[in-house]
Amino acid sequence: MAQKYGVAVTGDNGQAISGKEVVVLAIKPQSMGEVAPGLRGKLAPGQLVISIIAGARVSTLTEALQHAGVVRVMPNTPAQIGEGISVWTTTNTVTEAQKEQTRTLLACLGREVYVTDEKYIDMATAVSASGPAYVFLIIEALIDGAVHVGMSRDMARELVVQTVLGSALFLRASGRHPAELRNMVTSPGGTTAEGLLQLEEGKLRAVLAQAVIAGYHKAQLLGGSTKQ
Repeated sequence: MAQKYGVAVTGDNGQAISGKEVVVLAIKPQSMGEVAPGLRGKLAPGQLVISIIAGARVSTLTEALQHAGVVRVMPNTPAQIGEGISVWTTTNTVTEAQKEQTRTLLACLGREVYVTDEKYIDMATAVSASGPAYVFLIIEALIDGAVHVGMSRDMARELVVQTVLGSALFLRASGRHPAELRNMVTSPGGTTAEGLLQLEEGKLRAVLAQAVIAGYHKAQLLGGSTKQ
């Protein structure tokens, strides 16, 4: 970290947070039990703690850290190229200035959505945090289909990636319902109609919805497990 990014590093978490305005907790949920005791009682009242720990609820964080000023964020992997979306919430003690500071930080990762009810964080976990994996799987399947009909894998990848990207940007720019744009592409008796028939018979719509629901339930379970 020091060599690649030129930042100060330390193995002492107490030293790391000393005198800092913002403390970011970017650890695995299973590491909470190891990290939290080293921070408990060492955070100053005015310090802001931003957590991206999957499943760790605000109440769990405030109790484990004995600190009131907490922001809980659920980002996603496209944040690595500034195209992510983060859903976040805060405790009541977080000031408006600290909220603006959080917005500024999250804007570096892409878009951000603030919610007052923490229940939306688990929902976002199932949709925007897990969603890239579902999109990647669909992209992979489209590439494999193109290769199966005779296209080179390199060409298939270029076509599929740009098609998915362009479709998403078109949807956002148009402001229209996805079904309306889908109907624009689907000519009666055409190739798209034939392909969509196969997707509907394969219950793609239902399976994707079930994936979101399953992810949501798992996020709720993880939230419960981090309290232990």
